[in-house]
Amino acid sequence: MAIEFREDILGAPYEAAELPLRPDEEGEVTATLVRRLVPGSDQAVLYIHGYNDYWFQTHLADHYVAAGFSFYAIDLRKYGRSLRAHHSPNFVRDLAAYDEELDQAVRIIREQDGHRRLLVNGHSTGGLIAALWAGRRAGRGLVDGLFLNSPFLTMPASPAARTLGAPALEAIARIAPTRVLPSALNPHYVHSLHRDFRGEWDFDLKLKPAEGVPLFAGWLAAIQRGHREVRRGLGIDVPVLLMASTASIATTRWHAALHHADAVLRADDISAAGPHLGRHVTIVRIKGGMHDLVLSGETARTQVFAELDRWLGAYFPLAVH
Repeated sequence: MAIEFREDILGAPYEAAELPLRPDEEGEVTATLVRRLVPGSDQAVLYIHGYNDYWFQTHLADHYVAAGFSFYAIDLRKYGRSLRAHHSPNFVRDLAAYDEELDQAVRIIREQDGHRRLLVNGHSTGGLIAALWAGRRAGRGLVDGLFLNSPFLTMPASPAARTLGAPALEAIARIAPTRVLPSALNPHYVHSLHRDFRGEWDFDLKLKPAEGVPLFAGWLAAIQRGHREVRRGLGIDVPVLLMASTASIATTRWHAALHHADAVLRADDISAAGPHLGRHVTIVRIKGGMHDLVLSGETARTQVFAELDRWLGAYFPLAVH
């Protein structure tokens, strides 16, 4: 049965559809697929957002549409458009749970809407989810390329801290998966983005709050298991473009460098993890890039789109004109 789309919260030309999913221990769950079709296009991109996030970056959609791509974005279960009152925000016990909505989205993009080629664009935690999914789906022809924007491939901590802390975290996650852990989320990152604070972008602070959402033990354990999979190697069988900033910043106070560096993850660690994704990985470092590179200042953002177009010209040559 065809999935029905209605006008999205962002208004025309964006449409959205709820994707029914299997209930979990908290009850009903759905994902939300947003689209903007390019008539006659046989190429599409599927965007996957990060942690404490949802899709709102319409200028990114504009860029893809200008390049000939139909644009899709998914708000995963318990995020953004898909979050319900009975949900623990962002919570899953296993990142493989997202395979259900990603597989559904791909079926709609390829079978219902008739697109022949598909690029998946993941940011931060969405980049980790996209990479793990693509590794599990290798050889099936579901995806033709990945663009990972500051993907969350490793924890921003020392290897020793990650190794020593993993068994304790797994034990807590088994007993009390929704136990709330202390969070290191820096509200100044959202402040550096939103126009009501020190940024240039407008988005819903209820769907992407500056103070973040609870950090659940079960979710964090799932993330760390995903990181271990990355370190073992994912075997992704399509070209991957990985971008990260040239610099990172860790601060609990406002600093002007928040506008020119990754304030969430360690950019050097992201780049170092890139070769574990597959055999065909292009790594690009963006000077002055923020964590979400497409929300960086104009100079860095221009570099991001130029590098993306260069890569698309090689691997999606019909898309760039």
